[in-house]
Amino acid sequence: MIVMFLSLFLIFFVGIIGGILFEKIKIPKIIFYLLMGILFGSSLLNIIDPSLEQISDYLRQIALIIILTRSGLALDFKTLIKIGRPAILMCFLPASFEIIGITIFGPLLLNISYLEALLLGCVLGAVSPAIVVPRMLTMIENKQGGDIPKIIMAGASCDDIYVIILFYACLNALRTNKFNFISLLQIPSSILLGILLGLIFGIGLIYLFKLLNTSSTIKVIIILGVSFLLVWLEAYLQAYISISSLLAIIIMSIVISTRMDDLKEIKGSYNHLWSAFEILLFVLVGTRVKLNLVFSIEGLSILLLILIGLAFRSIGVFLSLIGKKYKLKEIIFFIVSYLPKATVQASIGAIALSEGLECGQLVLAASVIAILVTAPLGAILIDLTKRKILILIKDA
Repeated sequence: MIVMFLSLFLIFFVGIIGGILFEKIKIPKIIFYLLMGILFGSSLLNIIDPSLEQISDYLRQIALIIILTRSGLALDFKTLIKIGRPAILMCFLPASFEIIGITIFGPLLLNISYLEALLLGCVLGAVSPAIVVPRMLTMIENKQGGDIPKIIMAGASCDDIYVIILFYACLNALRTNKFNFISLLQIPSSILLGILLGLIFGIGLIYLFKLLNTSSTIKVIIILGVSFLLVWLEAYLQAYISISSLLAIIIMSIVISTRMDDLKEIKGSYNHLWSAFEILLFVLVGTRVKLNLVFSIEGLSILLLILIGLAFRSIGVFLSLIGKKYKLKEIIFFIVSYLPKATVQASIGAIALSEGLECGQLVLAASVIAILVTAPLGAILIDLTKRKILILIKDA
């Protein structure tokens, strides 16, 4: 057990140094974390303590909670309402198109069932906040691109939420080995109960924080604790009723964000939490990768499927923007901003494997290939296109 602490030292120390070096050469640091995990994992050096890998599922769950809470706290409904239809469609239409494309072509290329292809589509269908959000924030601060970065930020947050909820619905169908009318009915009830629980706990926490008048650090600890409670509630009540704890966490975060004077400090604390869990998450995903699958004919088929999915996604982006007078160069920027994949894929990519599903190793390999290809490509294209095709627009 004590060896686990040496593994943690190596992960954090090497991860931070390597991440800084990668960012200096304009490559996302998460690529280094993932490659480090592959190098340290059982496929190569095998120096990560097995006890750390045994708790990796819990660490990934905590990372997912942090991701969704950050998305909820950052979600700007005012922007969505102000801009209207394009902003709302960008929340789900591109992801839906990508999922449809992968569901259609997955069985043809990878010899998997349509339900397994749907699960794979849900894993690959999310855009990466880790790549997109910092770049959009820089554009907003520089008053670059008008409302475009705001639409992309809001859309990316909702996109992740939408895909994760679909993923768990599909995972549940694969767990029970059935996808019938009754299982379909459980999806809306799970969503409605998740929304209700999120509203109740969100409003409750607002009143609790007013009563306690405590620091933002204590508030973050309480929010995190309540998030763990919601996850436990879902598991405890699973035999009786279906509840989406992740949706409850998102709604709770959104409710809290509307009434917090120290919202900036709370967001900052969650960003600091994410800095640590981001390293752990990507390294632990890397340790579980089977290189013989990634570098194989099947790996090439996975890459082709990812590219097909991105083509479908680009069509979804284009259709979302129809009716607004965006120039072609601006539409291209929307498309490239919706290419990168990383955070959500790292969070849920290994779950199918942990659940013992037959397609688990394939889903994990697809997640890793998608991250390695689209994260640096998306980051480079965003940086290039924002300089070359977007003009500076001063906010009124």
